[in-house]
Amino acid sequence: MKKIGVIGGSGLTSLKQLQITHREVVNTPYGEASAPLTHGRMGNLELLFLPRHGSGHNIPPHRINYRANIWAMKELGVEQIIGFATVGGITQPPQAMVIPDQLIDYSWGREHTFFDGEDGQVAHVDFSSPYCDELRNTLTTAALNAGIDIVTEGVYGVIQGPRLETAAEINRLQMDGCDIVGMTALPEAALAREKGLCYATCAIVVNWAAGKGDGPITQELIDAHLKVAIETKGRLLQHIK
Repeated sequence: MKKIGVIGGSGLTSLKQLQITHREVVNTPYGEASAPLTHGRMGNLELLFLPRHGSGHNIPPHRINYRANIWAMKELGVEQIIGFATVGGITQPPQAMVIPDQLIDYSWGREHTFFDGEDGQVAHVDFSSPYCDELRNTLTTAALNAGIDIVTEGVYGVIQGPRLETAAEINRLQMDGCDIVGMTALPEAALAREKGLCYATCAIVVNWAAGKGDGPITQELIDAHLKVAIETKGRLLQHIK
């Protein structure tokens, strides 16, 4: 049975198709992961799920212990990780599902590497193509089989958060080539690369980014798209082979 790690929002554990077997606390050299890891099954998949913002969605993006999260996944034998993300749309509209192929990092101050020099080891991993093409292709095929419209490439701009962006900042990101904007893809993707894990982001747009829509960004609008996003993620996971 294929074992896949899933890092995302806490709502995924409520999927009716997910059969939860048990939860496990993993001690790491970097402290506690965001939450106990949930073991479950969905179809032919064995899933190891971790809500990156904590069980109660109470950890802001800049305070997530990304190193502990990735280390725990590796320790439990995961080889592939799907990083689900809800994002703002710069060139893509709300409810679009995007499998990005590139990243630009605008965050700062995060513990972003396992090679921090404390153990005397330094390495420089190749990050030219930050995502695993094998897993990106798997996600694309699953989406097509599930009848989900999908955008198969794009640039994810990672901002610090937790506040949303100004319209001027979004204009800058667009000039830099970003198609979507979010707060969590880095250092998550880079840490996975350092651990030799196959990692890909599946991003669902839940609002137009600042200045791209017709009005202000409201939590009510985001929540409405989030509800659809959770159902879409469940359909996608069911069709992964």
